[in-house]
Amino acid sequence: MLNSEQTELDLPPTRSEPETVFSGITGSTEEGAGAVALCPQTRLPEQNEAMKKDLQHLSREERRRRRRATAKYRTAHATRERIRVEAFNMAFAELRKLLPTLPPDKKLSKIEILRLAICYISYLNHVLDV
Repeated sequence: MLNSEQTELDLPPTRSEPETVFSGITGSTEEGAGAVALCPQTRLPEQNEAMKKDLQHLSREERRRRRRATAKYRTAHATRERIRVEAFNMAFAELRKLLPTLPPDKKLSKIEILRLAICYISYLNHVLDV
């Protein structure tokens, strides 16, 4: 398992992750503090091969856990989650605008919005049936 100080440098580069200028520099590594690792593009072929051999003994699950423990992965995940939550909240705001309440600007919780929407849809169905 990785601790929070380890970086993605322990992993071979993947095509799905964009490389940055600073992605290969770290303040501390598993071997010792203050070590500086080179970006994958500037490593020697022998270093890449050694890294691949070190990771070959790991299972697919362990490699996935290591990749997910990186700061880069966590920040990307946090960004995706923030975008998802914002879209979710915007959808609730749009639904809220369509529901009649008194006063119209009354703040409703998400569960209240859903319950009110269910009641309003039932009412509209009843109006259509009559």
